[in-house]
Amino acid sequence: MKNKILVPLAHGFEEIEAITIVDILRRGDIDVITASLSDDLFVIGAHNVTIKADTNLQSINIDTLDMIILPGGWDGTKALASDQTVQNILKTMNKNNKLIGAICAAPYALDKAGVLKNKFTCYPSVETNIEAKGYIGNGANVIEDENIITSKGPATAMEFALEIVKKLQTNKIYEELKSGLLLS
Repeated sequence: MKNKILVPLAHGFEEIEAITIVDILRRGDIDVITASLSDDLFVIGAHNVTIKADTNLQSINIDTLDMIILPGGWDGTKALASDQTVQNILKTMNKNNKLIGAICAAPYALDKAGVLKNKFTCYPSVETNIEAKGYIGNGANVIEDENIITSKGPATAMEFALEIVKKLQTNKIYEELKSGLLLS
């Protein structure tokens, strides 16, 4: 049975991060569902790229999810942090020890839900908006702490997505995908 991952999209999301995550996970044979926060499935990114989400957030059955991943983009992140459905999904998945990922500014939304652990990374400067302690700015581009996986930003999106593939799939699938993407 394939792992099922939710990627919620809010206006102002970071396009490189969202598309890279969805693309790489689907290449890794993982079921990824994009969901708009509203009934309008067309979501406009931070750089005016419009994406049509697969569905809306209200139609998601969180019991069927194995993971949720939040892309960054400051306006999109603020929307995710203030959306009660997203916040409830984060809290429920954390309570059930399911995987939660966030990249760039999106750890801010995790902080608002109270699910960040002792170590995390994010886009430099966003940490000043996060109440949780444990920010790691230097070193690894991807930080895993218990069920939470965070990453720095657009340039780390491939590495972030591949780490998730590595965690959810076989090492063979991970290595083949990494090689096929010409990532050293």
